[in-house]
Formats: sequence, C-alpha cells, structure tokens
Amino acid sequence: MEKKRKISWIPQTKQIIMMNRGEDEGLYGGAAGGGKSDFLLVEALRQIQIPHYRGIIFRKTFPQLTELIDRSHELYKNCPGARYNGTMHCWSFKSGAKIYFGNMQHVSDRTNYQGKHYDFIGFDELTHFTWDEYSYMLSRNRPSGPGTRIYMRATANPGGIGHGWVKDYFVTAGKPYETVVFKQKVRFPDGKQKIFYRTKVFVPSTVFDNKILLENDPGYLARLATLPEQERKALLYGDWNVFAGQVFREFRDNPDGYKSQIMTHVIEPFKIPHDWLIYRGFDFGYAKPFSVGWHAVDHDGCIYRIREFYGCTGTPNEGVKMEPTEIARRIKEIENTDPLLKRKKIIGIADPAIYDESRGESVAAMMERQGVYFSPADHTRLAGKMQFHYRLAFGENGRPMLYVFNTCKDFIRTIPALVYDEKKVEDIDTDCEDHIYDECRYVLMEHPISPRKNEEWVVPEEDPLDLYKDRRNTRFYRI
Repeated sequence: MEKKRKISWIPQTKQIIMMNRGEDEGLYGGAAGGGKSDFLLVEALRQIQIPHYRGIIFRKTFPQLTELIDRSHELYKNCPGARYNGTMHCWSFKSGAKIYFGNMQHVSDRTNYQGKHYDFIGFDELTHFTWDEYSYMLSRNRPSGPGTRIYMRATANPGGIGHGWVKDYFVTAGKPYETVVFKQKVRFPDGKQKIFYRTKVFVPSTVFDNKILLENDPGYLARLATLPEQERKALLYGDWNVFAGQVFREFRDNPDGYKSQIMTHVIEPFKIPHDWLIYRGFDFGYAKPFSVGWHAVDHDGCIYRIREFYGCTGTPNEGVKMEPTEIARRIKEIENTDPLLKRKKIIGIADPAIYDESRGESVAAMMERQGVYFSPADHTRLAGKMQFHYRLAFGENGRPMLYVFNTCKDFIRTIPALVYDEKKVEDIDTDCEDHIYDECRYVLMEHPISPRKNEEWVVPEEDPLDLYKDRRNTRFYRI
C-alpha cells in the first residue's frame, strides 16, 4: 500500500482565485504579506507529472533567491521523487520534470538563458526587474514537449526600479480580476501579416487576505502600520501611487484641482499669453525613447509643460528608432500647427551630447539642416534634480512652480515612477525610463529658483463662510 503523503500547504482564498486564472501572464499581490511567494512556488508544481515539463522561478539576486529555495524544501519535500540539486539550483521529480531557480542581478544576465525554454516562468518581486529582463524571458516561455501549458506568473510589491512598467503593464492596464486582451501583429517572411492575441490579469492581495499569517503573527499588522507613510501605504494597503525609493514624492495628479490649480501639478490646458517665453527641451534617443517637451514660463517664473512629443513604441522604455532629421521635421510640423505654439518664438535647450561629432555628423547638425536649433543645456545632474524638488514643492497658497497639462500623458506616467540609484544614492537610477525627466531638467536649469519648502495646503472641507470658494472654482495663472 502506498504511504499516505502529508499535506504541507493549503491555499487561501486569494491564492485560489489566482491559481484558477487561465491568462497567459498574471501578476499577483501588490502589498506585503499576501502569500505571494508560496503561491508562486506551488504554482510551479502544477505540471510536474509531465516528464518533459520545465519550470523556473526568478529573484533578482541569488541571496534573495535563497529564501525561496529554503521555503521550497518545506513545500516540495513530499512531492513524488522530489530531489534537490544544490549545484544546479534545481528540483527534479519522479516523472523527470524539473523546476529551476534563477537570478538576473544585471540586465546582461538574461543571456544566460539564451536557447533555453520553460513551460512555466515565475518572477518573485517583479518590480525589482526591468522590462528588458521580463520581456526577454517571454521569448523563453515555450513548450519543452507536447501537452504542457505555457504561461507566466509574477508577484510584486509597489516600489523598485520596475515599479513604473509593472504598474502600467499589469496594475492599470485594466480593472483588478479583469482579463486584458492585447493584440500582437506578426509579419511573416512572405509579407503576410497575422494578428495574435495574448491575455494578462492583475489579482490584488494584501496582508489582510493572509489569515494564517495574521493568526500566527498578530503583531505583523502593527509593524507595517509603524512604517513611514509612503511605505505604509504601499506595503500595507498596496497603494501603487506611492512607494519606498520614489524620488518625487511631492508629485500630485489631483483631478479636483485641474481647474483651480490648487494642490496639484496636473492641470487643464489653457491659452498661453503671447508674451510668455516658450522653451523646447530635447533628449535624444534611438533604441531608447527620445523626448521633446514644450514649456511656457510666466512672469513669476512658474513653468508649465504644455506639449510633449515622446518617441516610445508603447512598450515601456523602448524607442521608435527615428532618425534625427525626421524628429526635426516632426518638431517643425508641431510648432507650425499647434495653436499653443504657432507663431511663438521658441528657445531650444538640449543635452550637450547631441553636439558630439566623434562618430560623424552630430545629431544637432542634422536637426539644424531641418531648421530646428538648440543650445547646450546645463546638465548638472544633482542640481537639476533639486530644481525639480524646489518647483514641485507647494507654497502656502497651495501652488507649485511647475505644472503639466493633463495632455502630457508620458510625463505624468514616468516622473512619479522614478527611483533612486542604489549606488549613487542622491541621484536618479538611469535604468529607469528617465528621458522625459532629463529633457525637462534641462529647461528647469535655464530658470533655477531658490529652495522652497513643501507646504501641505488643504481647502477646509467645511467652509460655511465660503472663504475659499474662489480657490475651488477659479482657474489661476500668472500674467
């Protein structure tokens, strides 16, 4: 008689929901303590009865991976024929199926998996990875043999270098639990095209869904609650708008202030007075996105980002590979047709790197042939970053010194997602999608301002004397 195996794990409600999903890609979690790692480890076991099945689970670094491996010994030990090879970081099972553990500390490490294939791929703490690392493994997600299910799963908390793309790709791509269908167009060698469809889903989970953890450690909630506000919102409640390591925590996208321009950086567009200065910032990119931004400066020195032209494919941090001459042609077209820019004198400011002639004609020279001119910017990094902070700070009247029109979607998407560099701890991590930040920074350095303290100014909810009615209903701009 076969010996009865001990049950080592029972899924909880949210884990069951995630395990019942059939999408090609899925993200589970979004806060601390939601049972994410256990879900991923057990999900990898789903097909171990198939001899040729191959699965792999990633963490960013090997020291982080060891915690997963330790937990796998508790969860896998009762599986049929389970054996662990510490040299290969691999579990093998009675059928011949295998589950590997891998890490990608550097983007270049992804090539370690070139030529390999996995039926199941899991990423634990996906926000620690770049889009390049995740998307490369999409190409490795293919069958090891007939009859296997081919899919990917990931877990994450808000924060980290990948916060921006993970939020865009999974969290805000659709409503929680909603299947998001996206099209992929493939051109065949004979010129014919075919549309393929893929699916993804986000299933949120927080510590409040982990009943076992709360029973075993009631004080865990209290420990999370004592964290600084930004980390508490992210880790306790799964708030993707704030997170540890976020650079510009001051940034506010508050629709209630779009008209009044109070306690928000994002506002509704308005007609620019004819005597305001207009600056065009530029950061060149080819394989990575380029960024062009137009900024108006009022008589008090407040800067308004009024238009942008961002060379991104729609895939995070992927450039459209547009030649400088074509970028210049498009800039001219925008400036000749946009009512906000038409017949305005525009001052161009750009990264000094566009003047480099070491590899032939410079980017600046190519653009000048099209009638688009720039001057080299002051690209001092830390001083420019501080100008961002000074301008984003709210004054006593609830107004900052930097606004962005709500039509500038890529600025609104990328600026709040920037994180600090782990080595240069005062600077932006340049592996982030920082092209708009750089381009805008060049413009801010043309009009540096003195340090400003961030003031939390709030219109009282109860205002029986209507003292603040004008601030609620009136649009402000400086003339």
